[in-house]
Amino acid sequence: MSSSLDPTTLHTDLFIDGSWRKAAGEATFTVENPATHEVIAEVADGGLDDALEAIAAAGRAQATWSKSTPRERADILRRAYDLVIANTDRLAAIMTAEMGKPLAEAKGEVAYGAEFLRWFSEEAIRIGGDHTTSIDGNTRILISKEPVGPCVLVTPWNFPLAMGARKIAPAVAAGCTMVFKPAELTPLTSLALVDIFRQAGLPDGVLNVVTTASPASVVEAWMNSGIARKVSFTGSTEVGKILLRQAAENVMRASMELGGNAPFVVLPDADLERAVAGAMQAKMRNMGEACTAANRFFVHRSLAEEFGEKLAKRMAELQVGNGALEGADVGPLIEQKALDKVEGLVADALAKGARILTGGNRPEGPGYFYTPTVLTDVPLDAELMTTEIFGPVAAITPFDSEDEAVRLANDTNWGLVGYVFTESVDKAMRFSSELEVGMVGLNTGLVSNPAAPFGGVKQSGLGREGGKVGIDEFLEYKYTAIAR
Repeated sequence: MSSSLDPTTLHTDLFIDGSWRKAAGEATFTVENPATHEVIAEVADGGLDDALEAIAAAGRAQATWSKSTPRERADILRRAYDLVIANTDRLAAIMTAEMGKPLAEAKGEVAYGAEFLRWFSEEAIRIGGDHTTSIDGNTRILISKEPVGPCVLVTPWNFPLAMGARKIAPAVAAGCTMVFKPAELTPLTSLALVDIFRQAGLPDGVLNVVTTASPASVVEAWMNSGIARKVSFTGSTEVGKILLRQAAENVMRASMELGGNAPFVVLPDADLERAVAGAMQAKMRNMGEACTAANRFFVHRSLAEEFGEKLAKRMAELQVGNGALEGADVGPLIEQKALDKVEGLVADALAKGARILTGGNRPEGPGYFYTPTVLTDVPLDAELMTTEIFGPVAAITPFDSEDEAVRLANDTNWGLVGYVFTESVDKAMRFSSELEVGMVGLNTGLVSNPAAPFGGVKQSGLGREGGKVGIDEFLEYKYTAIAR
């Protein structure tokens, strides 16, 4: 464990109605460091009774919280932002210990997540409405926006601080109360974030957290409670579909940020050095464990060999190791199952004719490490072409025409993000228009930004997080007709 992380300072209990408490029966589950297999903490394992207490608390708090002023909500978010920034080193150390990413990346996530708190502190005071006159002139039309009500928030393990901040911040800004279920693999960062909101003055019952090793039963209880009015989920498409069915049964609003299978297209006129640099951003952020990670690299045949060589050189230079130690560029994958999946996908591609340019193996020693890998001549029937890799593997497939590149890029059930590298404005705008995705990176491998709407199309999800539209996901429109 990093010497900068004091385990006695970690929050490991549930947080319900403003109080830290043990789970019913004092049940716990273990949180492990994926780099060392060391047990970091025993965290409260909440169950049905805890879930019902949490949603009841959120329901009770909603009436008062919905009447809080925009300035009050904005000030709480701004204080939370300041506290996150002030605690950057501690939050990064927790994240690295439980998730594995290098400390430099963890600090980057802290800064990124904090920006959602600052962004929505500014949006809280700008919730508007409308006023007009009916077409017959007999009625004044007043449009107002009101909080949707208690919300169910479910976040993944790969960005434990940023994903929590990206959901909690707009809910707070809109005047919604919350029940929050962080990922069981990385609950400690989320609990630290919740404590920051407590310190920032968020009233009791507004944010309630239940950590659990049995998420289905806890979340289902919230969905069927009759109290929750919205669910916001980030995770796999499979789980998202289950929650959408539950939301439909209860006629709840739903925001879903689901899986991705991002294409990375390098056109023949691309600046090759820029494309390789972008590929490193799009592939290796978070060890490739990101829904925005580039999975399928479609490179024009005239550039495929040189692009592969340059990318392989850059990947081979990365240092694999414990993210808490100086010099580590690439940390471990999150768990054994993830490591086995990546290894299996690479083996399948090789068996079907792909070639390794670098990597393709597990380093010796403890930890769920996999070396940064570049495959070339990857056939279209390889499993990794239709599976979200979630690991440090770049799969290159050459193409011959722009039409072929568009067809290959869109040949997936997902549609979160696509990356295109070209020096032609016309080609850039064509691909931006024709790619079936919610976000496009043109000559950049990094698209996530708190000021921009994040989300996808097809089976990559519903709704948007961040940007000016992010708060609307937590607001209902009300129309009042006023006789003249």
